[in-house]
This record gives sequence, structure tokens and C-alpha cells, in this order.
Amino acid sequence: MSPIPAQGIAKPLLLTNLGQLLTLKDASGRNEPRRGRQLSELGITNNVAIFCRDGKIAAVGSEVELVARATQEIGAEPRVFDCRRGTVLPGFVDSHTHPVFVSPRLVDFEQRIQGSTYEQIAQAGGGIRSSIEGVRKASEEELSNSVLRAFEDMERSGTTTVEAKSGYGLSTDSELKSLRAIRRAAQRWTGTAISTFLGAHVVPAEFDQRAEAYVDLVCREMIPKVAREKLADFVDVFCERGGFTIAQTERIFEAAQNAGLGTRAHVCQFTPQDLSKLSRFEPASYDHLDCLSDEDLQAMARQSTICTLLPGASYFLAHLYPIARRLIDAGAAIALATDFNPGTSPTTSMPLVLSLACTQMRMSPAEAICAATVNAAHSLHLGQRKGSVEIGNDADLAVFDVKDYREICYWFGRDTCRATVLNGHLAIH
Repeated sequence: MSPIPAQGIAKPLLLTNLGQLLTLKDASGRNEPRRGRQLSELGITNNVAIFCRDGKIAAVGSEVELVARATQEIGAEPRVFDCRRGTVLPGFVDSHTHPVFVSPRLVDFEQRIQGSTYEQIAQAGGGIRSSIEGVRKASEEELSNSVLRAFEDMERSGTTTVEAKSGYGLSTDSELKSLRAIRRAAQRWTGTAISTFLGAHVVPAEFDQRAEAYVDLVCREMIPKVAREKLADFVDVFCERGGFTIAQTERIFEAAQNAGLGTRAHVCQFTPQDLSKLSRFEPASYDHLDCLSDEDLQAMARQSTICTLLPGASYFLAHLYPIARRLIDAGAAIALATDFNPGTSPTTSMPLVLSLACTQMRMSPAEAICAATVNAAHSLHLGQRKGSVEIGNDADLAVFDVKDYREICYWFGRDTCRATVLNGHLAIH
């Protein structure tokens, strides 16, 4: 399944009166994930305009020249949006979300406040399993409407591309229904959605003490059906104590590769794992990494796999934060995402995630923005067309009502995103 296109072709659009523009363009011309010092290269330019046509970035330059060019090319004046000297950057790429659910997990929330751990809540019947009944009973339309609301909330914070996982159905029918709901929501949204099959989230109750039988179901029935309907680009696994073992993850990754699907994994959130056994699959992303071992940390610098860090979950769980500085200093490529889900990270706000990355993981604002745009796009294999402002790239932009890009990370809990451009479609907030 390729990225789902926006509805219709966007009308020509001219963004004028920009203050700062963060192009995220690599001065060397490389199109690779950023590492080390490269994470601070924002490609800042000032006092320019951006012309978007047919959903792409057609030109970046002086306002006078672009107005004339746009008028000549389309035979009429384009739609003009005044950025009011604000800061413009590529739209955020939220590369790890779980939007297919029905209800928040408020009981889990209260139990955690009272001191229960994630594992204790799961063992008592809460956690991921508590979301299953709602998803299984809901119609595809109900789930699709819920997903669309999440996409629209993300959009209002500057997100233009979203990776959306299934994983709260955990039966063949409900997992396929969840992925169809993502596709249906994406067809009604002007942004871009990438679908990920997460049937291996946890072992459902009906397979208690029969984890291998459930893995058989995932590998032999679910993945082939997902591939046949082209419902997902990736297969994800929650590889963790209480989830799936490294050996089980290897089996699922092999099935994914045989079906022509990419791989990514939740790993090292609560316990260290030996990731060397998964490296042969070249996963697009390892996500969480709160308990990464020193050996695996050093290995990340030598691998193409992106390290996707999820500080929203660490905040909500009052848990360890990922070791961002050590990963950056080692030369690993890191991305940031919300991990939007009903149990451990109920936020759709990438600016909040950036703030947490700066204050709790000691990333600089420049590093956080790069991780949430260019590197996140690469983690979804979209780095050729998203994550930077360059001629020919998708017209995905976020306009913030701030004078300096650092304010995006500074004003936590405050809505500063004034407008979003999604595949050339302007949405004013």
C-alpha cells in the first residue's frame, strides 16, 4: 500500500510574508537520515515566499518574483496566505501512533496514579487488552470516524503525515476492520497516512498460555490477508516482556518480508532486548528504546534503522526517558513521535513532544525539529518527498505564529500553529 493521496488536487497556493523558513534541506545534497551534528542543520532562510502547485512545492523565492510567476503559470492570481512574519517549516511526520480505539482507559489512568505499574495493570485485565472489546464491537464506520478525528487533531498542531497502527482488535476480522478504518479515514483527510499492521501487540485472552498458536495465526493468516488487500506498508511487533519474545518477533518479521511488507518494532521500553538478532531484517524503525543496552546503543550508529523516541509515553507513565543524548553522540539516527494511544500517551501534539524532548531528554530545539520532520519521514521510507521544503517535494507545511523556531518547543501547552498545508491543501486553524 502506497501513501494514501489527499482528496483531489489542491488549487495553486502562495504563502507570503514569511519570517523564518526552516527548509531542512541538506546543503550537501544527501537524502539520508540526519545523525550527530547534522541534526542541527535546519537550512534557515528569511523573507521568502513559497509557491505550491498540484500538491507540490513549485518554487521558493522572493515574493514579487513568485507572484508574477504564479500568475503567469496559472493565468490568474493564486490563493494567497499571509504568514504574518511567522515561522514556517515542513509539516511534522508523526511516525508512531495508535489511533484505532473507541474509549480512553480512565481506570488504568487512576490505577497508575495510585501506584500500579504498567505490568500490574495489564495482569489485572487492563492495558491493551481492555481496549479490545470496544474495537471488536465497533463498526468500521465508527472506527474510521474516530481515526479521522485524531488525524484532524494532529493537523491542528502542525502534523501533515501520520503512521497509523492497528493492534486493538487482535483477531483476524477486527484487525482487518481496523486497517480498513484507517484507509477510510485517510481517504477523507488531506494529509498522508501510512498504515501499519500491529496484530502482534499482545496475546489476546482467548490465546492465554498459547502464545505460539497466536503467532501462527498472525503469520499464516493475518499477514497474508493484510498483504493481499494492500492494507498496510509495515508490520510491527511489541517485543517486550508481556508481549512477544525476540524469537517470536523473528518469525513475524520473516512472514512480513515474505509478504513484501516492511518491518518496525516496539523494543526496550521496559526491559533490554538483544536487538542483534533482528538486525538482519533491517527494520525501518526501533521504537521506545527506554532501556537500550550499551551494546545495542553502539550498534545503532552502524545501522540504517531509525531510533524513534516517544517521550510522551515516558511522561504519562512517569517512566525512564530515552537516552537521546547518548544515541545522538554515538551517531544513531533518531526520530520523535507522539505514540498517540489511549493507555500510555493520549496526546496528538507534536509540539508537546518536542518540548519534552528538549526539557527531559536534553535535545536542542533544532535537533528535535529535525527528528520530527526529516528523520521521521525516513523512518516511513518517505524521505524522498517529505520532511523538507524543496522543489518537487510534497507541499506539506506548518505555519507557526512565532518569530523564532525555538518558541515551538518553548511554549508547551500553548497552540501556536496558525495554519497547515497538507499536500497543497491549506487548513487555517
